[in-house]
Amino acid sequence: MSTHVEPTATRAHARGRLAWPPDALAEKALEVRRDIVTMLIDAQTGHTGGPLGIADFGTVLFFHEMSLDPANPKWEGRDFWHFSCGHVTPVIYSLMAERGYFPVRDLLKFRTFEGHCQGHPSAHDTPGIEVSSGSLGQGLSVCVGVALASRLDGNPRRVYPVMSDGEQQEGSIWEAVMSAAHYKLDTICATIDYNDIQIDGKVQTVMGIAPLAEKYRAFGWHAIEVNGHDIPAVIRAYDEARMVKGKPTVVLARTIMGKNVSFMEDDYHWHGKPPKKDEGERALIELGTTYEAWKARMLS
Repeated sequence: MSTHVEPTATRAHARGRLAWPPDALAEKALEVRRDIVTMLIDAQTGHTGGPLGIADFGTVLFFHEMSLDPANPKWEGRDFWHFSCGHVTPVIYSLMAERGYFPVRDLLKFRTFEGHCQGHPSAHDTPGIEVSSGSLGQGLSVCVGVALASRLDGNPRRVYPVMSDGEQQEGSIWEAVMSAAHYKLDTICATIDYNDIQIDGKVQTVMGIAPLAEKYRAFGWHAIEVNGHDIPAVIRAYDEARMVKGKPTVVLARTIMGKNVSFMEDDYHWHGKPPKKDEGERALIELGTTYEAWKARMLS
């Protein structure tokens, strides 16, 4: 199932694991951040901070870790991925488009009636979305069900839920955590975007979740703590998860909301708002391009 593919744009659609090297992943993550800002400038609606923070470990998932076939999203050999934090669609759609599920130009119709990229992921609208999401706290339960069903089917696929840290405040998460450990679902490798920010402020102020790694371990999980922007470290974390048998794994990816845009970093006000045109242009300059240049690239 695993196939090495050289990191070139013309082969980003290939089936299997691409296994890109860290330098290529870092360049792709930068492109994803540029996509995010540009699509939000045009849409003037959507979330900014979380998507920018997820770009690094998200790129590792889509371009190194997961076995996928964008040309055939229902390929039986695919790994299963699901963003429980469905509001981070700018990064979800950018990763999907850059990986080849649909043309990058589709990102410029984000949240429009003419486009298929809805504000929250919709399995009815966007090719490659496995399950519609957006209601926080449900995604891990979905993935536990998929892992159990895959076991019954004899399908060895791995299952990759992505959660926010704010979701860990919900009881439904911990019911799923118990179930995954009870059934020894070692095909599950969850990632938590651990930026300590939710819409109302700091997670630890709204409802403290620390010590999160210790809680998961107490519930029978293998827990790995990592800098979510350190691409080689993220690769090592997912490699470690593949070696774990008899229990599920959670990767606690410490991230910075708004990463790589100075006036957005670690500011909860950017959780749920897009940049205005002038703000977006400033952000894209910090990301090494311009609005005109990157929009032209997306349309090409």
